[in-house]
Amino acid sequence: MLPPNRPAPGVALIDPVPLYREGLSSLVRRTPGLRWLGSTGQLHAAVRMHEHLRPDVLLVDSMLDPAGQLARALVERDQDLAVIGLVRDVHTYANYVTTALEAGVRGVVPRSAEPEQIVRVIAETVRSRGFVHPDLRGKEGPGLTRREYEVLTLIAEGMENQQVADALILSVETVRTHVKGILRKLSARDRTHAVSLAYRSGLLLLSPPAVFE
Repeated sequence: MLPPNRPAPGVALIDPVPLYREGLSSLVRRTPGLRWLGSTGQLHAAVRMHEHLRPDVLLVDSMLDPAGQLARALVERDQDLAVIGLVRDVHTYANYVTTALEAGVRGVVPRSAEPEQIVRVIAETVRSRGFVHPDLRGKEGPGLTRREYEVLTLIAEGMENQQVADALILSVETVRTHVKGILRKLSARDRTHAVSLAYRSGLLLLSPPAVFE
C-alpha cells in the first residue's frame, strides 16, 4: 500500500491508435489507486510529454519503440520512471522482451491483453519494479537482432549498404551480412520486399499523426 500522504501513481501512454489511448484512459480513470495523466500518439512528443507530466508509469507501444531507444533515454533522465512495454504480436518473437528489459523497461504485457491484466501489470510493476506477463515468458525466438532492426530501419529510409555502414560505423561486408540475415528471417526476396513485409507486419511503422493529449 502507498503511504497516506503519497499520491496514487500517475500513468501516461504512448500509442499511435486514438481508440487505444481513449480506452486506456478510461480504464485507468476508473481504477482506484491510479491517476491518468495523459497520452501522445507521436514518438517525438514523448520526451516533452514526460517532462511536462512526470508520470510514475509510462506505457509504450512496442511498435513505436521496438529497440528500446526511447525507454533507455527516458529512464536515464528519470530513474524512478517505470516504463511498461505494450507488446504487439509481431514483437513477441522478435527478441523484443530481452531488448526492452536491457534498455530499462520494467514491465511487459501483450498489447491485446484483457483490461484487468493490464491493470495488474501496472500494479505489479509499481510494486515490484519489474514484471513480465506470463504469456511473454520464454517466447523469445529467432527474430531480428537489434542491429538487424537498425539496418532494416535505415534501408527503409532509402539508404544503400555503404550509407548504412557509414551511419552505423560498420564495414560494408558486415552490413551485407545483416541484410542477408534480415532477408532470411523475413522470408523476403530482396531489400524492397523486406521493407514492404516489415511495414505490413507492423515491424516498421509509418510516421504517426502528431497528437499530444
